[in-house]
Amino acid sequence: MKLFRIVFLALALEGGITAFGGGLSALAQEQKSPEQQEKELRDVIDKEVEKYTRTLDLDFAQEFYIDSILTHDFFAMRAEMMEKSAARVSNTDVYMAIQDKWYERIYQGFRRVLDEDQWAKYLKNGAGREKKARDKREAKRSK
Repeated sequence: MKLFRIVFLALALEGGITAFGGGLSALAQEQKSPEQQEKELRDVIDKEVEKYTRTLDLDFAQEFYIDSILTHDFFAMRAEMMEKSAARVSNTDVYMAIQDKWYERIYQGFRRVLDEDQWAKYLKNGAGREKKARDKREAKRSK
């Protein structure tokens, strides 16, 4: 969830999300180029990969897969959010559903890559709590 907030705030500050009437984009000091936006998202992904490599003791192949999963899913989530933003969708539940969808894919992808001990550590470090929160929101949306 913390990482989502970072990505969401970065998108909002760069003018990518105007769902809040453009108020957040007014906070941005300058309009960032697509290359700058991509570089900032790549930096966030790199920091997350480093964190997982350190905390979960990933081997080289696992690090590669984790990086690939995060890169694909964060860029896809960003694209989907920007698409909704361009359509002037202002319902925050829509953005939360997008975030939940992509974080569930990350969760499932990590499950395939990590061994049992790493998976237990990953869940203990907050992923388990986030999964329960996503499931709770999904149940609420399904009613």
